[in-house]
Amino acid sequence: MTDFQLVSSFAPAGSQPEALRELVRGLEEEKQYQTLLGVTGSGKTFTMANVIAAVNRPTLVLAHNKTLAAQLYSEFCDFFPNNRVEYFVSYYDYYQPESYIPAKDQYIEKDSAINPKIEMLRLSSTASLSTRRDVIVVASVSCIYGLGNPENFRNMGFELSIGQKISRHEIMSRLLDILFERNDLELMPGRFRVKGDTIDIIPGYFNDIIRIEMFGDEIERISEVDKNTGNRKEQLKYFYVYPARHFVTPESARAAAVASIRQELAEVLPTLGMIEEHRLEQRTRYDLEMIQETGSCKGIENYSRHFDGRREGEKPYCLLDYFPEDFLMIIDESHQMIPQLHGMYNGDRSRKKSLIDYGFRLPSAYDNRPLKFHEFEQYMNSVVFVSATPGEYELKKSGKAVEQIIRPTGLVDPEVEVRPIVGQTDDVIREVQATIARGDRVLITTLTKKLAEELSEFLADRGIKTRYLHSEIQTLERSEIIRELRLGKFDVLVGINLLREGLDIPEVGYIAILDADKEGFLRDAKSLIQIIGRAARNVNSKVVLYADAMTDSMKRAIAETKRRRTLQVAFNKKHNIIPQTIIKPVKEKEVEITDTKHIPKNEIPNVVIELEKEMRDAAERLDFERAIAVREQIKQLHARLSGK
Repeated sequence: MTDFQLVSSFAPAGSQPEALRELVRGLEEEKQYQTLLGVTGSGKTFTMANVIAAVNRPTLVLAHNKTLAAQLYSEFCDFFPNNRVEYFVSYYDYYQPESYIPAKDQYIEKDSAINPKIEMLRLSSTASLSTRRDVIVVASVSCIYGLGNPENFRNMGFELSIGQKISRHEIMSRLLDILFERNDLELMPGRFRVKGDTIDIIPGYFNDIIRIEMFGDEIERISEVDKNTGNRKEQLKYFYVYPARHFVTPESARAAAVASIRQELAEVLPTLGMIEEHRLEQRTRYDLEMIQETGSCKGIENYSRHFDGRREGEKPYCLLDYFPEDFLMIIDESHQMIPQLHGMYNGDRSRKKSLIDYGFRLPSAYDNRPLKFHEFEQYMNSVVFVSATPGEYELKKSGKAVEQIIRPTGLVDPEVEVRPIVGQTDDVIREVQATIARGDRVLITTLTKKLAEELSEFLADRGIKTRYLHSEIQTLERSEIIRELRLGKFDVLVGINLLREGLDIPEVGYIAILDADKEGFLRDAKSLIQIIGRAARNVNSKVVLYADAMTDSMKRAIAETKRRRTLQVAFNKKHNIIPQTIIKPVKEKEVEITDTKHIPKNEIPNVVIELEKEMRDAAERLDFERAIAVREQIKQLHARLSGK
């Protein structure tokens, strides 16, 4: 497959056809920068999909948070079922970076919990980019952080084909060289097992087993085998095995890296005090011993400059290096993504400075870093910025924005009301009850986590099914919480800034913005426009700003909303369009929610009753794994009730 095949029952409508023509024309004319100013609900993702299909280039879609990235990934999978759509975000469910606090003489060791599913998706992204062009990668800012050398990733892989003359020992040796682990008892991604003349492999980027059956020193058969049932799914003529991890180096480069690290250590030690010198020498020599014996060590990424053969200060390899030169970059919600890209480097460097100054790391650890913004700009050969509120950077780079104001559904921007803060809680409850009564859902955005939690508990006390979207809820669970809101398992979702961009919930009929007059990045004009936009997918929706004063940001947001609404109403009148609420199917459950922080305490007893029934049902079906997982959730909920 070399061409993108867009699958949709809809054709471009509203402002989409004209926006699509302008963007494609700009790309064909090799414009470096373009901006799509698309209002919420105008089908920006559909326009992006049409642009990708028209220009037929490998594409990177950048999203500024994992919730938005997951939603875009899901939508592009629907649009391009016959092509490769990949997902590349940080694979940490929990991450405590290595750091040192001089004032307390406190060293904090790196601690993390890697999500194996996301790690597999990251490997799948680079494997797809290494083999084909019809690839879309939806990524977060994680894409600018250091990743292994793409040449090593591609070149150290190897092909296995039927009839190939190769010994079982050589296959095993080559798998170990590219960081596969042998485990004959438990097979999982990045491992292999050997039974007689059969070698079973699960690549790091694959769901099922690749079974290699030998006859002497010849490959007799290659099969894809279901890892759960053991049934053969497909006979293969060949299979290309990519490394099990991104940081992989040939043995010759490994030896050169070890020599280079030793040289840097020898140069640095004389410049340190006695304690720092001892600390650095002890740690680095231990790491070197591990690298020589096993090919890796804890924190090996801190030595990446030596393994890559880069000069001091030279930019690291990252996901962008896996793309071909002519790739298309789409930066969604660019007004958020651009500042985020600007800020990554400085934050990383300030943390590492203490580690290096006090002898915990060699100075080369500075070069395991995200890209600086000017380095990122070197990859921006063909860029489309997408936002309802593009920033100064995007508009300056692209000049005039391509506007997509008219929605295909005929929906217009919601009416916006301003109400006083006094009595806002009672007013919110009345609006919530009225919204629920007509079958719609509610979003409430607050300024602080504490207020969001207290409000969730308050609403739950009054019999309103409420959840809170915590920032620490795991990546894949956030999408499931939104899915449950759409299904009506609860009616109100309370959060802070997680409720702005990228939440496509047509069931939302009322949005309450508390403390709207508190100027700041959560209540500036762009943020308010984005929040208001969440209500633009439902014909009955409305937005209420609770404030005691009319700030400049509120004035600008309300004025821009009215401008767009005027254009939309005029278009509908001219074309006799009656607005209709967006109908969007709710996807099947993709992940079990294991975190319980989003459930108010007052609702825990009811949730426990439901879970206990689910646990018993699972046990009766002999699905004991599911029953155990539900039991653990019940334990978490009981612990929260008891305050442990």
